[in-house]
Amino acid sequence: MSTISSRSASAGRLLRQFALLLAVGISLAGCAERTAPTAAVAHTEVLQLIPAPAQAQRGDGSFRITTETAVSVAQGDAPARDAANHLVQLLRDTRALNLTVREESAPSPASIRLQLDPQSPVAQAEGYALDVDAQSLRIRARDAAGLFYGAISAWQLASAEVGRGPIEIPAATIRDWPRFGWRGQLLDVARHFHDVDTVKHVIDAMAQHKLNVLHLHLTDDQGWRIEIKRYPELTEIGAWRTPPGAGRHGTPQRYGGYYTQEQIRDLVAYAAARHITILPEIDMPGHAQAAVAAYPEEVGVTGERPSVSVDWGVNPYLFDTDERSMKFIEGVLDEVLELFPSPYIHIGGDEAVKDQWEESPAIRAQMRKLGVKDAHAMQGWFNAQLAKYLTGKGRRLIGWDEILEGGLPESASVMSWRGVEGAVAAAKLGHDVVLAPAGWMYLDNLQTERSDEPNGRLAVLPLSRVYELDPVPPGLTSDQARHVLGAQGALWSEYIPSRRHVDHALFPRLAAVAEVAWSPMAARSWDGFLVRLPAQLQRYRALGTDYSDGAFAADIRIDGGPNAVLNGGPAKIALGNQTGIGQIRYTIDGSEPTQKSSRYSAPFAATLPVTVKAAVFTEDGRPLAAARGRRFDHETLLSVDTQGLRNCHDGGPLGLRVPLLPDMPGMDTPVYNVDLFYACWTYRQARLDGIAGIRIDAARLARNYGLAHDQSKMHQYPSSAPQGERAHGELEVLDGCDGQTLAKVALPAGATLGEQFTLEAPLPPQEGVHDLCLRFTASIEGPLYAIGAVQLIEATAQSPPAMH
Repeated sequence: MSTISSRSASAGRLLRQFALLLAVGISLAGCAERTAPTAAVAHTEVLQLIPAPAQAQRGDGSFRITTETAVSVAQGDAPARDAANHLVQLLRDTRALNLTVREESAPSPASIRLQLDPQSPVAQAEGYALDVDAQSLRIRARDAAGLFYGAISAWQLASAEVGRGPIEIPAATIRDWPRFGWRGQLLDVARHFHDVDTVKHVIDAMAQHKLNVLHLHLTDDQGWRIEIKRYPELTEIGAWRTPPGAGRHGTPQRYGGYYTQEQIRDLVAYAAARHITILPEIDMPGHAQAAVAAYPEEVGVTGERPSVSVDWGVNPYLFDTDERSMKFIEGVLDEVLELFPSPYIHIGGDEAVKDQWEESPAIRAQMRKLGVKDAHAMQGWFNAQLAKYLTGKGRRLIGWDEILEGGLPESASVMSWRGVEGAVAAAKLGHDVVLAPAGWMYLDNLQTERSDEPNGRLAVLPLSRVYELDPVPPGLTSDQARHVLGAQGALWSEYIPSRRHVDHALFPRLAAVAEVAWSPMAARSWDGFLVRLPAQLQRYRALGTDYSDGAFAADIRIDGGPNAVLNGGPAKIALGNQTGIGQIRYTIDGSEPTQKSSRYSAPFAATLPVTVKAAVFTEDGRPLAAARGRRFDHETLLSVDTQGLRNCHDGGPLGLRVPLLPDMPGMDTPVYNVDLFYACWTYRQARLDGIAGIRIDAARLARNYGLAHDQSKMHQYPSSAPQGERAHGELEVLDGCDGQTLAKVALPAGATLGEQFTLEAPLPPQEGVHDLCLRFTASIEGPLYAIGAVQLIEATAQSPPAMH
């Protein structure tokens, strides 16, 4: 589910998701204005816990933890011992404090005591009671999960500050339990394969946020990632692809990987020890190209063998619906059920383009025999067979909300990604639902509009938007609301090729996901969350989690825009950030800012050229964001990078932020903002007085997008070049997208993917401010061209190069 669009990436889904985010007013400026805290809360006055507990009261005094402090559990209390061991390990990792777990009949003086207690004050499942006074820290719970989460809270209280050695934990009385039993995070390992260590890293992070369902998206068009011994070619063939641009810029000649069954068992056990269930997803009937590539005669509709797809998005291959294919699927699920004890099995069900079914005489005949009216209803029949099989094995089917369209068996559950409407519809029909809506929970969307963001979808999903979700949609009765199992984040991996990308996309937004899924609405507060977040960032740093600080990082700009200076006005530098919190410290001499540097309060005058650097700190001096820098001079005022360019229709973001090659491994690769349907960019409000030419940094990218029925929406710009010069297309510069052509330059010959090049052309004399339209006339059947930066060139004694 995921790429271009969202779940998996259809262009239509992309457009719907993008429209949804725009409809709710997601922008840097709007977000900062809407989410700025209304009242500051002193750091010492709050308990530094995320997610916020159901009930908590701060007491007087504190409990001191040293290397002499005993961690005590009753003899034979295995759940308490396991939770205690986890607490001790976390304290060792984050505070370098070595404690020992002791089995004792009675707690030692000045000890930490964990106890499985059927009389614990908190009766709710997974709940716990945590009491801290000057003499002890005590955790009690009625089940093992509750003890574990109590230990997580104790660790959070102990790791809120920087440093090593003895710890002072504030006195407190906490009674806590989750609002929802399903608190999840999806990790897509099909589009980009993430190794066992990375998956365990995500599991550890989920446990530290009290999340309990890891949804592993194991199969898709681009790769089959789980060993099935009955069908070895699913991994021998289906787990590998030849990436676009293979061998260039670090891209491997052969990309892929899979988990052996032994590795799956290890992951399941590792997660279970942290009270996390792994939910496997085997996507059907669509997103099946990797499976069809491995076994075209057994499960393919046409019998032809495609390659494993290199295209993100929606591809045409479906599982067949005949008896042979259904037996194959059951054979796969037999082994999946042996590996995963999850009560639910996810069958995908989304974005299944029905063309192959509709064009197949055999499937049309089968539909007539079954009395199925159309291909959507045929998917309903297909899902019913899977549900019957799973029910017979004591499991339950869950799928994306498209499974509602063809009718749904009573036992099936729905995961809603296309907004919340699918959840509402399913709950009203009596089906259990999990909320994972793209507009709130798709964490592969960019976090900010900053130019230093890596790959991702350009519909910005800021931290505040994630936090806004209430998993119980309005319009449900109390009885219908009981069908809401919970919520989960989703990390689709088309643009997440490495562990660093995973960390950047997940954190700190996973903290917001956790609070959405755990905390009661009465305990939730955006302002309070922001106050507690710096301590969470400190934990990430202590654990080596490479989180994104973009929500807090300083944005550095010319107040009033570049034209305010180009028109002769003074240069005034404005600083800010997305969340509106923290103190911004800055320098103008190129040095690194510290807490002693000048504190920003209002736009300030500067003499160009100037290099401004700014870092953000909490009021008590802890770092919120690393320093960012920006140089301002006459040349930079006449330039714009790919993030500053806009689309040619409504002036909004372009849609996708893509790397030079789709399987490049590095985090710091060149990125380009593109619109898949229009090879057109707008440089808005370009001041052209005295401008004699233009320079464009461009690149030739892979057009690796399966657009299915949206293919017809791609626009081909006609070339005005003579017939013999049109082979590779041109870049045209227009005065507005409907205006006159100001310049055009031929694109370089060749079709090497991942090639970067520079184009230059003179511009005729113009006055005033213009919106420049830059568009490629290259064939939409060939590579995808993109713009990295645009530089306007002022007239000098030496004229710019002639057009070619």
